[in-house]
Amino acid sequence: MTAIVNYVIHLFLAAVLLIVFFKAYTWLTPFDEMTLIRQGNHAAALTLGGAMLGFSLTIASSLLHTSNYQEFFAWAAGAMLVQFAVYIVVTYMLRMAKDQIEGGNSAFGALLGAISLSVGGINAACIS
Repeated sequence: MTAIVNYVIHLFLAAVLLIVFFKAYTWLTPFDEMTLIRQGNHAAALTLGGAMLGFSLTIASSLLHTSNYQEFFAWAAGAMLVQFAVYIVVTYMLRMAKDQIEGGNSAFGALLGAISLSVGGINAACIS
């Protein structure tokens, strides 16, 4: 397989996985991120952006460290589950995430986004 075909396949698969993650994550959360973001809510943007970046780190690492598509998809599925678990655990522990995000508390959104990004980085490193 030529390098450009391999690049296109990997790029397409990573984009599809990112879309799947986006849809699943926004379904999981108790608020409508896109509506809030359209209204200028920075907290929603920071939370969603951090989760997507955290997931993307694991996707990037799995592209670098796996030898076949089955292994790549297995790591991607694991990364999704880890990001979902982090969101559930953190919002349970903080018990006010919905109100804070809907209220536009950027500091709270940044905290949730940073936690997702941090866990994504650790998760990505674990693959190597």
